[in-house]
Amino acid sequence: MSVLRSAAFAIPGDIETLTGGYIYERRLLMGLRDQGRNVTHLQLPASFPDPSAAEMTDAVAQLQGIDAERVLILDGLVFGAIETHGLAGVRAPIVAMIHHPLALETGLDPSTRDHLFRTERDNLRLARHVLVPSPHTRDTLVHRYDVDPARITIARPGIDRPHFTPVADKPPLILSVGILHPRKGHDILIEALSRLDDLDWRAVIVGNPWHRAHADDLARMVKQTGLGDRLRLAGRVSAEELQGLYASASIFALATRFEGYGIVFDEAISHGLPIVSTKAGAVPDTVPPGAGLLVPPDDVEAFADALRTLLSKAGDRDRMAQAASKAAQALPGWKDTAAIAGIVIDSL
Repeated sequence: MSVLRSAAFAIPGDIETLTGGYIYERRLLMGLRDQGRNVTHLQLPASFPDPSAAEMTDAVAQLQGIDAERVLILDGLVFGAIETHGLAGVRAPIVAMIHHPLALETGLDPSTRDHLFRTERDNLRLARHVLVPSPHTRDTLVHRYDVDPARITIARPGIDRPHFTPVADKPPLILSVGILHPRKGHDILIEALSRLDDLDWRAVIVGNPWHRAHADDLARMVKQTGLGDRLRLAGRVSAEELQGLYASASIFALATRFEGYGIVFDEAISHGLPIVSTKAGAVPDTVPPGAGLLVPPDDVEAFADALRTLLSKAGDRDRMAQAASKAAQALPGWKDTAAIAGIVIDSL
């Protein structure tokens, strides 16, 4: 019987943080341990990718202290921002976990974008291997960061099968799930919904208030729509409440400006929900053909039209729901995700 290679998984801040990236890494850590593998969890400063000088020094020291016999899996928020000369001093073989390159984040000023691009590009040359969640992220690293595709492995996120029986609400519930951050496009969704007040629906936006100023802006937008309790900005909710919302929803909508993958789309698909989203990042690769309507990002009119179509044409909505349910049968579980990562770890 072969011995499983030990590893260390370095993640900034609280591993219980409610974002797709943290959920992915928490479940991957659990899955690798479930294999019987010795995997330590290294908690780095939560301020990455923008640490203080002292936090940068601390993170470098922790990473350089990892034994050379362990494989170091390094979260992308750290990997793309940590000082290259410090990373070069790490003895353990490095596996970069890149959800999406930091330089592609929404709202960066040009100098910050350039700094992050150069840092991540240089750091990628030090990685023995790279794990990504989607073909889109792989292609971005190959074509924009000059990474050899042989050093990249796609480990698609898994899902947990729903344990609620779906019972759609009346009027139809439009559900959106994503952190309250400019990249998620909730402002576009709110504006689109304000153009549909002639139709019968209600909507709930669920998301951790990751970007506090933006969350406040969204709250003001919701109030200004005059839609009242038809549109609720729910913020963070319990896992049980979220599953209940998925079960009672008729449409999943996310006007995202970029996704390296988008776990919430798989969650929506697993609940048999038709999807309205954008042609941004990995979304076209993640949302199965026939299971939704995708429009250009930042196009309020097109997004509103797509929602109007699904709200007005029950037959279209039902056909897309059936396509989502069929696609859900082929979605991997988290054990499958961990198995792929384990093969990478043992091959180094």
